[in-house]
Amino acid sequence: MNEIRGGGTIVKVSGPLVVAEGLEGARMYEMVRVGKMGLFGEVIEIRGGRFSIQVYEETGGIGPGEPVVSTGAPLTVELGPGLLTSIFDGVQRPLDRLRAEFGDFVVRGAEAPALDRKKRWRFAPCVKTGDRVSAGDILGVIPETPIIEHRVMLPHGMEGTVEKIAEGDLTLDDAVAVVATKDGSREVPLLQRWPVRTPRPVRRRIPPVAPLVTGQRVLDMLFPISKGGTACVPGPFGSGKTVVQHQLAKWADADLIVYVGCGERGNEMTEVLIEFPELPDPRTGRPLIERTVLVANTSNMPVAAREASVFTGITIAEYYRDMGYSVALMADSTSRWAEAMREMSGRLEEMPGEEGYPAYLASRIASFYERAGRVLCEGSAEREGSLSVIGAVSPPGGDLSEPVVQATLRVVKVFWRLDDRLAGQRHFPAINWLSSYSLYQELVDRACDEGVSRYWSKNRQGAMAILKRESELEELVRLVGMDALSPQDRLLMEAAKMVREDFLHQNAHDPVDAYTSLPKQFKLLQVILAFYHFAYRAISLGVELDDLVALPVRTEISRAKGIPEDSLGEIDELKERVRASIDSLKPSGEKS
Repeated sequence: MNEIRGGGTIVKVSGPLVVAEGLEGARMYEMVRVGKMGLFGEVIEIRGGRFSIQVYEETGGIGPGEPVVSTGAPLTVELGPGLLTSIFDGVQRPLDRLRAEFGDFVVRGAEAPALDRKKRWRFAPCVKTGDRVSAGDILGVIPETPIIEHRVMLPHGMEGTVEKIAEGDLTLDDAVAVVATKDGSREVPLLQRWPVRTPRPVRRRIPPVAPLVTGQRVLDMLFPISKGGTACVPGPFGSGKTVVQHQLAKWADADLIVYVGCGERGNEMTEVLIEFPELPDPRTGRPLIERTVLVANTSNMPVAAREASVFTGITIAEYYRDMGYSVALMADSTSRWAEAMREMSGRLEEMPGEEGYPAYLASRIASFYERAGRVLCEGSAEREGSLSVIGAVSPPGGDLSEPVVQATLRVVKVFWRLDDRLAGQRHFPAINWLSSYSLYQELVDRACDEGVSRYWSKNRQGAMAILKRESELEELVRLVGMDALSPQDRLLMEAAKMVREDFLHQNAHDPVDAYTSLPKQFKLLQVILAFYHFAYRAISLGVELDDLVALPVRTEISRAKGIPEDSLGEIDELKERVRASIDSLKPSGEKS
């Protein structure tokens, strides 16, 4: 932890806000220790010799006259091997170690190093004595977990010639190398630190092109996100935001997952903690927790720590991105972080903005999402990394016009709107296909046309056209009934139902249906569209719609999503059976 230096005195306590005097030399966003118990706090306002501090712990029992001491450094996280499989609170205290020392509840003022100083790590050097190195160059690697190789990088701002390089078992306090810089020889520690509010530097940002495959058909096919992209998942209470976040964390095509529970209910974080160690990673078969970092700030923890938790999480994610990994960060929910900002703003007596939120709400949210992206990392070698950020938003009553949703939509490029009506119908994921959108659609279509099938984008457009036409016809059906529609329109309604129920609907608890690869998604949608097109042609030749709807092959189509990934040829065979079944039907005038 940071070294303690000079201090001041508390003059006012208002919930998580503490006002102090005498902190001469302290700067904005500097960490301080508050009161006799040494609670964690951060300077957020300096006005006329008074320092306003947001405290990341419960302030009950703290009063005027108690000391406040400055650490001389901003809120900083420890970066090094041991982050994966760990669970931290908002200020990166290791909750498992705190539990072992203090019990089930975090004691105020409790302190423990974020990473284990005693554990030894097997370091294998990638450079040798005499090599020229610059910031971001990989000095060596450590097998952090059986899935992830930890790449030890030269810290930002350093360059020179390697004078000494370590090898073998090291602790975090050991030096991995000695580098001769223009300012003399400097040791490179295995443990690095970085202030959470400062984005980590990159060589260059590059446009995202590859899709982040989630295995969720409505997302990958209709509203995709790119690796390095940003998305938000707004929806009312009970619409499935957390379940969607959990599914993305389990199945997203990323090398690492950082899951931030920001003001999340304790039972939902518990579900993550129970599931992730047991759930096998679909790519490696190892436990999913081996490529996951968890940051838990539950709803019963101090409200001010919610802001720290999102920035702690994204700084850890940037660290692994800089190694050249694809990282996905899930933040659930940014609305609770915004509520914490509103509370602190009110206690600071700032001029309120819309609905009481501070005027800087939009810029603060943007500063978080804008740290996502696909980048060329620092270093001599060409190394590419990406950080995708997916944030859940919980607008009161599902009101999408409220400030947090609108501020988020200004900076993200994917909008997955959750619909409580669909959730009530047990349709999962409950994402509304008429009001959601993705600005990565063209890029992903191009990638999938080349990588999956040249008909990918054509099929997607066909499915969306059917769903939009269904929406237009629903009003007419409510007025005059289904029988008033033409056979072609009634067929379209049937096709739309098949797209909704047999393709978009997914069972998160089914081991086969929980995840669908892109090739399988394409084939499933293709067989539904094939039925529609073959049936449309048959109707034009005089075949009765009722005969088409009654075909046994319809049931086979509805069950096709249960076909395993290693048996996709069965879907191709099904498509041929669809053609043969429809071709076997005779026009009504030819029936005997």
